[in-house]
Amino acid sequence: MAFAKISLIVISSLTIPFINTSFAAPNPNAGLNPNHASVLKHWDNSRRNAAVPRDLLIDPRGQGYMRVKQGELIPYGHTMKPLAGKPKRSRDSTAPVISNLSPDAGVLDTTVILAATVTDNVAVSRVDFYITGPTANPTSYSVSASSSNAGGWTAAAQDLTDGKWCWYVTARDTAKRGGNRSTSQEACFDIDTGDNVIEPPAADEIVVNGNWSIIEQDVSADVQWAAGRIYFEMPADQLQRQWNGYVCSGTVVKDSTTGRSLILTAAHCVYDDANKAFARNVLFIPNQSDSGSGTDTNCSNDVIGCWSTAFGVVDRGWAQVTFPNNIEWDHAYYVVNDSGAHSGNTASSDILADAVPAISINFVAPRHDEGGSVSSAVDYSYGLGYSYADDPHFMYCAEGMTTVGAVNWWLPSCGLSGGASGGPWLQDNGNGVWDIISVNSWGYISSPGMAGPKLNSALGECLYNIADSTAAPSSLSDGDAGIITDCP
Repeated sequence: MAFAKISLIVISSLTIPFINTSFAAPNPNAGLNPNHASVLKHWDNSRRNAAVPRDLLIDPRGQGYMRVKQGELIPYGHTMKPLAGKPKRSRDSTAPVISNLSPDAGVLDTTVILAATVTDNVAVSRVDFYITGPTANPTSYSVSASSSNAGGWTAAAQDLTDGKWCWYVTARDTAKRGGNRSTSQEACFDIDTGDNVIEPPAADEIVVNGNWSIIEQDVSADVQWAAGRIYFEMPADQLQRQWNGYVCSGTVVKDSTTGRSLILTAAHCVYDDANKAFARNVLFIPNQSDSGSGTDTNCSNDVIGCWSTAFGVVDRGWAQVTFPNNIEWDHAYYVVNDSGAHSGNTASSDILADAVPAISINFVAPRHDEGGSVSSAVDYSYGLGYSYADDPHFMYCAEGMTTVGAVNWWLPSCGLSGGASGGPWLQDNGNGVWDIISVNSWGYISSPGMAGPKLNSALGECLYNIADSTAAPSSLSDGDAGIITDCP
């Protein structure tokens, strides 16, 4: 029996000019991005490697922060340090609690995402995953977790061979004299590289952070084609003298206007509400999960190539104030022109919404809180996205949906890592069709979970209609390439 090596995945306000958003008939050529070649040229290896997730979190005081690489928290729209700083050593005598090991059964493919939840009375300082396999010469290899994702910890075990595999977790807290330690029970699963059918999770099973390819055929294979990674830049300050690279996720949704396609994502991936500017150099790469070894600068080795966007659409409720006072409006769209926006590997069409199976948005109130304290098959929902640490895999979390506050849906155990912002939430509409009901928006610094805006409102449908029908803005220059509208 041998141990397989695994790699850790660490899962002010300015006056804004009014823009007329009346429903004028769009000119298919209006807003055509003339800089598609320059956008492709811009994202060279150095810039792509420097891009960081644009994920927003809230600390216990209600202050907003952006979490980037290695879990670093950057104040967002203010200068206050996060309340949840590096913990001090304590006299605590209670060891961390390890729970929610996933997977703990089933027949899986050769790449497995291991996930566990680790909580402590004070703070967790280290988490290690150990995995044992079916071959000879046993050795151990542990991976130290350098950062937690609100209680959720993940690692990817890749290139596993056929047979039975078991794994367990050890954790240590920040108490004095080396901390209190705990070890989980062992969880086991089977690997079969043959043609066996891989079962999806049961409708009451909580998934913290899993690989979507395991279940796509049982829920919706279309969403992996429609969803993709978004590269873009936003300014470092309101003077816009320096621009930084970011990554988010987005999904091609059904539209009704000739000449354009629509990408639904989070508003914080379209418009910088702190520095009051639209993103620039925006590049969308659909179905990157099938692109091979990971993100690079060559659109020709992505499954169907890359698309540049023409402009963004956000509500004034997002643009006028700063996170987290605008969480209700954290959804937005990129408009992609039908011509001149695609390059790279050949697709069935240069029109984005024809090249992928666009997904429907359901503006009817989704099901929630049906199972009480447990996950329910009725309100079972999936949050999906391209977590940066899991590149190039398309990741998901799943459980019964509830609410947080008055304006957000909530997946309490979701542990998607950086880069998943803007990715879609899916729920069965009752007819066996999985529609989009929200997008990944924000989480808390000190506890697990993911929030998503409620699209089942006059605001949700209004913003979609404007993105679907309104002509491009008069200016597409850096910082201005978008429409700020007033929805109810």
